[in-house]
Amino acid sequence: MAKPDWEAIESAYRAGSLSIRAIAEKYGVSDTAIRKRATQNGWLRDLTEKVKEATRLKLVRSEVRNDGSREHVRTDDEIIDEASEAAADVVLGHRVDLTRWRRIANRLGDFLESVDFTEDNHASLSRSLVAGVDAQVKIIKAEREAYNIDSEKKSDETESLSSMMDELAKG
Repeated sequence: MAKPDWEAIESAYRAGSLSIRAIAEKYGVSDTAIRKRATQNGWLRDLTEKVKEATRLKLVRSEVRNDGSREHVRTDDEIIDEASEAAADVVLGHRVDLTRWRRIANRLGDFLESVDFTEDNHASLSRSLVAGVDAQVKIIKAEREAYNIDSEKKSDETESLSSMMDELAKG
């Protein structure tokens, strides 16, 4: 069995982006072994907030510089940079996925707009409408989070749409 890469495990642990179980799975060790090593060596998950801030800054910048050099002993800045790069990649991937789901929801809306409601199709089209509006509300919320729009407070528009959907579902 290969010897665990404790330097990489320590970096992941200190960055705080992954759960201890996820780190254990990624590096093929038990979460108990990581906890034990962290306690013995005094590792702290002290970089979590710095990683979040660096991720936010990378998402705001139009270009992310990447200095390919790595020293054998990794500094806090290097660990933060690596972890924030990974987090930024995840958020950017979410943005791509959200664009796809927005197109799908828009196509559903276009379809429902073009269909005549009749006695025969009223129930199924109503369910489709409720599902479509629900999907749109969720997409809007997710996009606002992914693009850091109004991240500090909830959108009144999204909340009122949600309330209307709840009322539609009841009645």
